[in-house]
Order: sequence, then structure tokens, then C-alpha cells
Amino acid sequence: MLYGTTKHLSSYQGIHPGVMRGLELLRDTDFSKLEDGRYEVDGDDLFFFIQSYESKPANDTPEAHRKYVDIQYLISGREYMGVAPLEDMAEVVEARPEGDIWLHHGPTDKILVTGDRFAAFWPEDAHAPGIAVDGPEPCRKCVVKVRVN
Repeated sequence: MLYGTTKHLSSYQGIHPGVMRGLELLRDTDFSKLEDGRYEVDGDDLFFFIQSYESKPANDTPEAHRKYVDIQYLISGREYMGVAPLEDMAEVVEARPEGDIWLHHGPTDKILVTGDRFAAFWPEDAHAPGIAVDGPEPCRKCVVKVRVN
């Protein structure tokens, strides 16, 4: 997992090139000009989607992905994300291999994602996004997907 801000991207030089491109995309894109939906940068190897939703009181099913690094960035709003090593998950409760998502049960620790903060999750990381901070609030998020497997 990588948790940081777009102000310090030079610190990540040498990271996976697709992940670096994804982080630069977050820093350099004016998301206010884009509608919700999927945007391809390099086909299925690097793409992002924008979604609008309301944060929720809890997320009891952390997710993990096997093919992609998942970079999550709040365009507006704020949320907690539960995070944990995948090996700490107790069980798989739902598998959707066609969408590269596995839902789990298990303990997580919370991080706050808002402003220019992002969180990048590798296949060995479980994450539970969308958790309300002080109660449900409108959020708009960019999720960058980078194929690594």
C-alpha cells in the first residue's frame, strides 16, 4: 500500500511505471471537466473511472484485486478507508473474477482520504473504501486501475 499526497510525487520515482503514470494523472487532470464514467489511458493496462456516491457508516467487506493496483483519490468529499494486509482477511465472502474483485471479512485500520491524498493498493492489500467520517456525505472519486499481473 502507498498512502501519500500528490505534492510529493517526485518521492515515488522508480515505482512501477504504470503506477507513476496513474499518480501523475491524478496530479495533472482537471476532473471538474469530466463526467462520471470510465476513461482509457492505455487500454486495459491503465484506465480510470470517476464515480459519485454518498459515503456510508461502515464497509464490512474489504476488497482486493489480483490483476490491478487500485489508486483511489477523492475529487470532493472525504472518507475513511479500511486497510489491511490481504493475509489478515479471515475469509472470501464473494468472488467476482471477471471484474477482478474479491470481497473478504477481516479486521482493518482506517486512513483518511481527502484533499490531495491518495491511497494505492496492490494485490496483496485489502481495502474497504467509502466509510463516512462524521456521517454520510456526497463524494466524488477517481479510481485509477494499473495492470500489474
